[in-house]
Amino acid sequence: MPDASAAPSLARRSLLSFGPFLGLLAVGALFTALRGSTFATWDNFAIIFQQTAVIGIAALGMTLVIVSGGIDLSVGSIIALGTVVIARLLNAGWGPLAAALGGVAAATACGALSGVLITRLRLLPFVVTLGLMGALRGAAKGLANEQPIYPDETWLNKLMLLGGRGTLPGGVWLMLGFAALVALALRYTRFGRHVFAVGSNELTARLCGVPVERVKVLVYALGGLFAGLGAVLQFAYLTGGDPTTAVGLELNIIAAVVIGGASLSGGQGTIVGTLIGALIMSVVANGCTKLGLSNWVQEIVTGGIIIVAVLLDYWRRRTSEE
Repeated sequence: MPDASAAPSLARRSLLSFGPFLGLLAVGALFTALRGSTFATWDNFAIIFQQTAVIGIAALGMTLVIVSGGIDLSVGSIIALGTVVIARLLNAGWGPLAAALGGVAAATACGALSGVLITRLRLLPFVVTLGLMGALRGAAKGLANEQPIYPDETWLNKLMLLGGRGTLPGGVWLMLGFAALVALALRYTRFGRHVFAVGSNELTARLCGVPVERVKVLVYALGGLFAGLGAVLQFAYLTGGDPTTAVGLELNIIAAVVIGGASLSGGQGTIVGTLIGALIMSVVANGCTKLGLSNWVQEIVTGGIIIVAVLLDYWRRRTSEE
């Protein structure tokens, strides 16, 4: 006979699995009820997706990092550095595609550096990425001479432009396209299985022949790559490179991943959940703006969401142990 005590545990797991989607529906319904005439419109939904693009595409890489059992606090600084590199390359005469690829390459190198320091020197990811968060922010300021850089307009500037009714910015489609690729890679490739294995139990993964160090370096490099893509979209949104942009954005990115179902202890997470988590963050910020709430109120709400995300992670881990 099945264990009757397993039914409540199974129900809790199912609720936590659908929790991000239910949370998105709840906050959407709340703001629709409070400001339906201005919130529940296609134009506003397009703005929400636009606001989600940078966090969402950077969160794809953060999902890989967190699922593998790591953390990356430098992603906001990498985005800022990426925007500055793109702007400087455009001013140096590079074409827009080459400049964008240069920014992504620089961001990927920063991520790979984190991975190498963590694996070769056996340092804690928190310590390494915290140090790089300050170092890369300083590098961005030095490269930009501590001021924003606004090169001549190119097609890059149009990636985040809102179009006509019923359309979404190109950056949103870029985020969705890469999300599909990462989701398929996590689910159907050996690399994806290795990422989950390392995050679930690194020692067991090593004993099973998983190249743990190589997986970690690749994961952090991909985290940097997606931060670089976020930098491309942030450059398009700002129409220039700004060394002071994306301050604190790493907290929103991490929160989006955790709200979406990933565990900070590793071994658990989905790309769909991450996108839903990013949407929740954007919906809350947009809804607070529609209600006319001050920035300090929005910051309190965002901080509360981050705390809730950590509590959800704790409850998920307790449920999985029962």
